Amino acid sequence: MSKFKKKKKEMPAVNTSSLPDIVFMLLFFFMVTTVMRETDLQVESPRLPSASEVKKLERKSLVSTIYVGKAKDPKYGTTYNRIQLNDKIATPDDVPAFIFIERGNQAEGDIPFMTTSIKADKESSVGTLADIREKLRDVNALKLSLSTHKASEISK
Repeated sequence: MSKFKKKKKEMPAVNTSSLPDIVFMLLFFFMVTTVMRETDLQVESPRLPSASEVKKLERKSLVSTIYVGKAKDPKYGTTYNRIQLNDKIATPDDVPAFIFIERGNQAEGDIPFMTTSIKADKESSVGTLADIREKLRDVNALKLSLSTHKASEISK
């Protein structure tokens, strides 16, 4: 028998001294890269109509939103037929330029998958929506989504 016994080497403890630095670095990264809201609403937040069949949009990065409702600024009038494209009040004649700008921001392969979403107040005129649809048809933006909220069972 030997006089010397072999000592078993234990695994060293995990050094956690840099853990707070890593956590704060990740926190700072996500705070800097997060976008809270892309546009400021110039129209009042639309009261969406209800629908019985609702489907969610899949790729929201390919969605261009047109808001229709009552303008917050009284200089634009008090009707519910104001159109907002990006951060400004516009007319239906401005819709084609808006679509071309949105297409320019996307990759060429994604352009056929782009969807135009209309968030219209339920008090908005159907004529305004028809004018927007006509202008979208003129620039071949045929994928259209009308934003709604799901009807509850009680309101049926």
